[in-house]
Amino acid sequence: MGWMADETGLDKCAANYVPLTPLSHLQRAARVFADRTAVIYGDHRVTYRQYHNRCTRLASGLAAMGLHPGDVVATLLHNTPAQAEAHFGVPACGAVLNTINIRLDVTTVAYIFEHGKAKVVLVDSEFINLAESACARIEGRPPRIIEVTDPHHPASGRHPSYEQLLADADETYAWHMPRDEWESLALNYTSGTTGKPKGVVYHHRGAYLMTMGTVISWRMVLHPVFMQIVPLFHCNGWNHTWMMPLIGGTLVCCRDITASNIYNAIADEGVTHFGGAPIVLNMLVNTPESERRTFDHMVEVFTAGAPPAPATLAKIEMLGFNVTQVYGLTETYGHVTECLWKSEDWDRLDQSARAAIKARQGVAMPMMEHITVTDPGLDQTPMDGKTQGEIMIRGNSVMKGYLKNPAATAEAFQGGYFHSGDLAVQHPDGYIQIADRAKDIIISGGENISSVEVEGVLMGHDAVNLAAVVAKPDAKWGEIPCAFVELKPGATLSEAGLIAFARKTLAGFKTPKQVVFQELPKTSTGKIQKYELRKTAASLKPGVS
Repeated sequence: MGWMADETGLDKCAANYVPLTPLSHLQRAARVFADRTAVIYGDHRVTYRQYHNRCTRLASGLAAMGLHPGDVVATLLHNTPAQAEAHFGVPACGAVLNTINIRLDVTTVAYIFEHGKAKVVLVDSEFINLAESACARIEGRPPRIIEVTDPHHPASGRHPSYEQLLADADETYAWHMPRDEWESLALNYTSGTTGKPKGVVYHHRGAYLMTMGTVISWRMVLHPVFMQIVPLFHCNGWNHTWMMPLIGGTLVCCRDITASNIYNAIADEGVTHFGGAPIVLNMLVNTPESERRTFDHMVEVFTAGAPPAPATLAKIEMLGFNVTQVYGLTETYGHVTECLWKSEDWDRLDQSARAAIKARQGVAMPMMEHITVTDPGLDQTPMDGKTQGEIMIRGNSVMKGYLKNPAATAEAFQGGYFHSGDLAVQHPDGYIQIADRAKDIIISGGENISSVEVEGVLMGHDAVNLAAVVAKPDAKWGEIPCAFVELKPGATLSEAGLIAFARKTLAGFKTPKQVVFQELPKTSTGKIQKYELRKTAASLKPGVS
C-alpha cells in the first residue's frame, strides 16, 4: 500500500533519513545562533556556543563515569541552568533523563531511584539530605550523587561538584545521537496519589514533534524570550527547554516562582512567553499593585492543569497577557490540545463570553493524530456540548508506555487510544471542554455534578482567591458538594454569603452545601491536591444545608 511499482534503489540511507530527536535542535543552534543568548539565570548568561559546550562536557563527564546508552541519570533540581543542560547533556551520552519532583517525600524518591535504576543523580545542594536519605533506603547499589551548587544555598561539600565534572570533561566529545527515534529519551513518574507512581517513558520522536507542534500552535517566530515557570521535573517542562534552540530563543531560568519574579523578568529581560498552571495566573492577577511592573508588549501564556476560572482569564487579559488554554498529561509529554482562537467568530464577543471560550481545552495540536471524546464502548459521544465521555488520545506525542508495567500499559492503550481518565464534553465545532476527572465527579441523588463548573462560579466572587470542590459523603444524597475556599489577603466572606452567591448561578443540587475557608494544599506544580480535601471533607460535621 502506497509503494510504487518499481522503487529499486529508493532506500533509507544516511543522506535521506535521520532519526528525529530534539538533540538536533541544540546541535544546529550552536552553529546558526552561536552568539545569541541561550540561557539567563541571574548573572549566569551563556550564548548558544557556550550552552552547547557545557552540555557536551556534561555528556563527556557522565560517559567518563561509566554511563552507557540506556542507563538512567536522575535529577533533583530547581529550574536552574544545570537542569536545562541535563535535558541535552544526559541524552547526548545515550542515557535516559529522569527528572524527579523535588517536593516528594524520601520514601517515594527512594522508590523512583530503585525502580528507574538511576546510576547517577544531579542534586541541588538544597536537596542533598533528601538524596542521601533516599539512597540509604535502597537495597541495591544507589546512584552516585553529583552536587549542583547555587548561590541560594550553601554547598555540603560531601560529593563531587557538577562544575568540576564539567571542567574535567572533554569539550570535543561526540554526541551519542539515537540510531532509532523510538529510543528512550526521558523517564517521568506520575504523582502516585492512589498508589506507587508509574514510570512514563518518552521517546525521541515524540519530543521532537512536540517541539515542532508547539511552535506552530503558539504562533512563535524567531528569538522569543521564554521564562521556565513549569517545573522541568513535570513533563520535562512541557518540552519547552528542548524547543528553545529550534528558534534561537532565550531561556530565562527561575528558581522561585513568585509574582514579583515573573513581573521583573518580563520588564527587565523582555520575557515574551511562559507556561504555567492556573494558580500562576491567579497569582499575577491578585498580586498587589506595588509588586507589579509595567511592560509594553503582549506576553503569550500557555496554561494547563485544572481548567482556569473564566473570571481569572477575563482579569489577566487586561494586564497584558494573552492566555491560551492547553491540555495534556504526563503520558502525553505535556500539552496536546489547544483552544485555537477563531478571531472571525469570537473577537466580537464581550469579555465574559471570550473568557468562557478560552477555558475550553480545544482541539488536537499539530503533532497529534486524533483526540476526541467517547463513551465507555469507545463510540464517539454526541458533539452537543452536554454529553459527557472520556478524552481519548492518539498521536506521536504519546508515551511508549509505563516502565516495567505491561498490564497498565495495555489497559491505557486499549482500543488504539490512550485513555486519559478525564471526563469532557465536545462542542459542535469539535472543541473539547473538560467536565472533570472521573474520580472528581460528584454524584448527588443520582445527578452528576461537575466540580469544575462549581469552582468556576465560586472563583467569580471578588473575595475568592482559589476554590476547590469535592464530594462529601451524605446519608441522604450519597454525596454532596463541599467547597474549600482560599480568600484573597484581607478579604472576608461568610459561608452563607458564598453559598447564596453560588445559588444565583447554579442549580440547587449543584450548590455547595458546606464551605471551608482555608489555604488549599497544592502540589509543586500548583495543582490542588483534591485527594487531601476529600479526606478532610469526609471527616467534617454537617454544615449549612
